[in-house]
Amino acid sequence: MNTRVMFNLKALRKNKTIKYGVPMLLLVVGGSFGLREFTQIRYDAQKIRKRLDPSLEAKVNVEKQSVMLEEEYKKMQEVNLEEWRNIRGPRPWEDSKEYQEQQRSRQNKNV
Repeated sequence: MNTRVMFNLKALRKNKTIKYGVPMLLLVVGGSFGLREFTQIRYDAQKIRKRLDPSLEAKVNVEKQSVMLEEEYKKMQEVNLEEWRNIRGPRPWEDSKEYQEQQRSRQNKNV
């Protein structure tokens, strides 16, 4: 009986599936669980950092709740789109203050 168990153990040690496959499966499956835990720590830390001051958070929540679709639609109806002009911003090589002055002077001439 003892020799039969020893023979089976030697056969298992020589088996490539047992020798290489099982440890590989353990690494893959165990690694996925380990990575899940580490990424959860990351997201928990981000939630803690993003928490707002309670008074500020209350104001933000009130503003979110008070906005109604009908009110926004009425505001958009009041906007006069006939007088709207598309004004481009300054390019990186242009002086922004000088460009703004040019745009204001053009706008005053058109009015």
